[in-house]
Amino acid sequence: MRKCIAAVTCLVCLVGCSVISDGPPPEQLFDVPLDGLTPAQMDLHIKGDEEFGRRFAPDDGLGPVFNAQSCDSCHPGEAKGHPSFNLTRFGRRGGQGFDPMHELGGPQVQNRAIPGYPAEEVPPAATGSAELIPPAITGLGLVEMVDDQTFFEMADPNDSDGDGISGRVQLIDPSPVLRAIVDETERVGDTSADRMNRHNGKYVGRFGWKARTVNLMHQTVFAYGQDMGITTPFDPTDLQNIQHVGPNSQDGVSDPEVGSGVVSNVVFYLKTLRPPKRRDTDDPDVVAGEEIFADIGCAECHHPTMTTGDSHIDELSNVTFHPYSDFLLHDMGSRLDDGYTEGRAQTDEWRTPPLWGLGLADEFQGGTKFLLHDGRARSIREAIDFHGGEASSSRAAFRGLSDEKQSRLIAFLNSL
Repeated sequence: MRKCIAAVTCLVCLVGCSVISDGPPPEQLFDVPLDGLTPAQMDLHIKGDEEFGRRFAPDDGLGPVFNAQSCDSCHPGEAKGHPSFNLTRFGRRGGQGFDPMHELGGPQVQNRAIPGYPAEEVPPAATGSAELIPPAITGLGLVEMVDDQTFFEMADPNDSDGDGISGRVQLIDPSPVLRAIVDETERVGDTSADRMNRHNGKYVGRFGWKARTVNLMHQTVFAYGQDMGITTPFDPTDLQNIQHVGPNSQDGVSDPEVGSGVVSNVVFYLKTLRPPKRRDTDDPDVVAGEEIFADIGCAECHHPTMTTGDSHIDELSNVTFHPYSDFLLHDMGSRLDDGYTEGRAQTDEWRTPPLWGLGLADEFQGGTKFLLHDGRARSIREAIDFHGGEASSSRAAFRGLSDEKQSRLIAFLNSL
């Protein structure tokens, strides 16, 4: 909680707001641990919190190209970020599928660099690029602890029931980085390894806008490497501006720049952040709005309830929780097709984002909601209007509601 006010203040200064908000009351903050952690677990949580807020400098191995100097600079108060912190990813279509253009520094543009070194830019050969806003990072331990089979049971890739919803499980190839993470996860006996079973040689993706990362270790290693240019034992190669400098440039700091213990502490911190709590659950408009949400089909993708499997962390073991997501890939239509993709997702497919914390987003974004994967929508109504593809019927149903029913549905969404 101590970081939230500072993060909000910093964000407000960056986006030029004239009024500094104190943020939501303590019970509505994002950077709060799960209830019931043991003293030893709280110690690990605090250590991870400190590393999450650590600000890297060139002498620490930052870069040589990067996007941010710390984790929490993109995730103020551990909530959803502001478009000022958007990341750009790019690639090109080809005969062999979508190419992330590793040979030209892909898939992510590092728009900052250490002194004397050029930052990256999207290469002219790219055929698609996407702006991705940093998501909220709370409740992720619960998501990680859901068994793979749960996602396969929810998926309906061929729309066999004819309801127009055909969610797909994202399947990720075992890259060298992912193999190293799987080996470490199994070595330390982390029960998340049970959620990393191979399926025809691939792993279930569940984190990120396109579900491109498999577990929180995978997500954290990717963020250290791609967002900050910080090497780890799982990904020990520095980022380089291949377009302008060549493949052999370094930052002058020996690799890896952070050890596996640091990564593990950050992962534990992420695992043990609780989701934001519901508000106004007894409000008649909220109650009615939740019924409307289900009636018009929103809950077909934004599943209200999921349950975790076994975990060595009691507070994550066999827990029923309410993310309002199925974490599957869905066709969202041409208006949300940026021509970019990851894994086996199509360019118009996006992972269903969890809706918990939706009503608090503007508290951490300078007073305005910035919704969808790039922050293009400035309100819940506008976000709904961008829904297409599999969500077209729900969008049409929302448009057909009376003003009163629309307001009740939005009241419900703001209670999450």
